[in-house]
Amino acid sequence: MADESDDPATNPLQRRRKGPGGRRRAPRARSKALVVTAWAAASVVLAGGIGLGYVYFKLNGNINGVDINAALGTDRPDDVDNGSMDILVLGSDSREGANAEYGSAGQEGSRSDTAMVVHVYEGHKKASVVSIPRDTLVTRPACRTEAGTTDPGGPHQMFNESYSVGGPACAVKTVEKMSGIRMDHYLEVDFTGFKKLIDELGGVEVTTEQAISDPNSHLNLAAGTHRLDGEQSLGLVRTRHAVGDGGDLGRIQLQQAFIKALLDQIKDVGVFSHPKKLYDLADTATKAVTTDSELDDPKSLIGFANSLKGIESNDMNMVTLPVTYDPADPNRVVPLVKQDKLLWAALRSDQRIPASVTKGSAGDKGGAGSVVSSR
Repeated sequence: MADESDDPATNPLQRRRKGPGGRRRAPRARSKALVVTAWAAASVVLAGGIGLGYVYFKLNGNINGVDINAALGTDRPDDVDNGSMDILVLGSDSREGANAEYGSAGQEGSRSDTAMVVHVYEGHKKASVVSIPRDTLVTRPACRTEAGTTDPGGPHQMFNESYSVGGPACAVKTVEKMSGIRMDHYLEVDFTGFKKLIDELGGVEVTTEQAISDPNSHLNLAAGTHRLDGEQSLGLVRTRHAVGDGGDLGRIQLQQAFIKALLDQIKDVGVFSHPKKLYDLADTATKAVTTDSELDDPKSLIGFANSLKGIESNDMNMVTLPVTYDPADPNRVVPLVKQDKLLWAALRSDQRIPASVTKGSAGDKGGAGSVVSSR
């Protein structure tokens, strides 16, 4: 007999791919349509969002959804309706399938390679983005695994292990315990999906202020202006040894700079005047992303994208979770308690992040972010 934990009907952590004939969720009474995605997905969905309705049934079958609400139940922060929106966006480092080329032979499982909490303020005109270093030591809550067992969690656990332990639901639960903020939505893209999205967009133009050569991320760029294809873009957002402090904190700054470059250019893609390009982009985007179950149909993604379209790069405040290096292990970081409390309290109240939040934080030091700029 098959294990019930493998059945989406009995295990809400299992991802489901909806076909055209599947049952639909009833529409929500209030619109919660917002997203900025790890790396690029948010901008891609934005560009393709309006066109999704033309090919609803085809695209609906592309989308993977995870029922976070069913998985977590009532063990969550209050759902405060103050007009703001909070989204957890992850870049997954899964080495399965086409992603196998990015890991060692025999490497299994996946972790959250990139994690961002996107807070969109009331009115949906501005946003703050908080990058969470994957090597941050946190107290991980107990989580249900995809095998149907319970992992007890505990203190001094690496943040990115939450995803490998219990998938998207555990990642969301961990962030909610850290922040005291309920995540309204979840969005995920893996290595291969990211590359395809960038290629479908026609690449991203960036200027590198210095040469970047990192064999670990397969990136070799001279100083100057480049139009990066998907493979090169992935190399850039994964680079850490060639810039900054050689660690994850410098890489986060590169990722933030890349996202701003992408947002600056997305409005110039011209997909709306080219129906085939619009369809191809929407088809690629819906295949590439995994969402929470409230966004796993094209109609919801259309509203989601439309709500984001007024936010440009200069409307986004991007910071790194305030951290310091762990005295016991320089390869790990730990949150700065006082600054973290100020950060999350500001977002819970839908307020701007105070400048004092980054004071003394290792996360916003260094000049890695200045290595890359948009045209």
